[in-house]
Amino acid sequence: MGIPGWIPPTETERRLCEAGARGDWEGQVAAVAGEDLYLVVPQQGQDPLPVYEDPAGGGTCIPVTTRGMLPPWHPQQLFDRVSVEELAQDWPNDRWKLAVNPGTPCAAYLPATAAHRGTWTRIRAQYGVRPGGLLTTHLGGPLHGPLAQGLACGAPIAVHHSVPWNELGTAFLDYAADAQLLHEQWSVTDPASWQQRLGQLLDAGFVPAGTEAALRARDAGDDAGSGGVPELVEQYEERFRTEGLLPADGRVKSIVALDYAHAVALVRWGLGARYCAPPEAEQAVLRAGELARAAYGSWQEFSAGYALGRALAFDNGWFGTVYQETVHLHRVLGQDPASPWANLPFA
Repeated sequence: MGIPGWIPPTETERRLCEAGARGDWEGQVAAVAGEDLYLVVPQQGQDPLPVYEDPAGGGTCIPVTTRGMLPPWHPQQLFDRVSVEELAQDWPNDRWKLAVNPGTPCAAYLPATAAHRGTWTRIRAQYGVRPGGLLTTHLGGPLHGPLAQGLACGAPIAVHHSVPWNELGTAFLDYAADAQLLHEQWSVTDPASWQQRLGQLLDAGFVPAGTEAALRARDAGDDAGSGGVPELVEQYEERFRTEGLLPADGRVKSIVALDYAHAVALVRWGLGARYCAPPEAEQAVLRAGELARAAYGSWQEFSAGYALGRALAFDNGWFGTVYQETVHLHRVLGQDPASPWANLPFA
């Protein structure tokens, strides 16, 4: 399978290698059918499609990259997501091939006649769109140490979007989507506004100050401090104990985890939108990890704080879809043996 000693970075590349070793081109299509593929965004003056001649592929090809094989971050090398269904619908020439990860150990060269593209579409319909809520690890990303610990603080948001939790590079979703998300949700449109929002998140400036003060006072033994913990907090805590997000006598000590998780995500979105570069991003992620360790004593405490913060911000007592998503994120990261929260020390 592939080159001896080479480890596929994600399950997608592993499946591609296995199908290629079998000579199974439909299996190669199936390996990427439900996944995002990445096309290079053309520079000004370039052709809209990066068509090239590939001796290994045996002719003219359009190259795409799987998530795990995206190249390292570069300020001028940008990517857009595309699916095999979209490629099948807009394919320009029956004689060309689709080159998936060309020149790598998990390369696949897929014929693209009308009949073959019909098979792409059929297999795509069978697998469907990649759902949210999946835990994914990039085996080429940080797996140990302070940087991995900092990235693990953003794991709930990575799982929500089904992207690898430990990437810090080319894209979170893709260039356009990362910039759009920053603009619409955070009013970030340039490096200066990105830096401002990052500072606010690292200062826990978006969680409700009164609630945070009451939680800290209660944790310190002053249940009446800052006017007491709001009733809605106690309602969520009671439900958390029922759902297993808290132990039977557990209480949430702080909700700053929400801002620290968003700080890590903001860094990853900022990298994708090219509002920051890797050295600055790494320092910000390390700082988020330091702040999380100062506020909590374990991943379990961090998770409960994130869950309560998210519920207060987006569910507001409804116990609806957002609440159920939050419980799912907690269970995935708390129970999956592949979770960074199961494999990384908190402190």
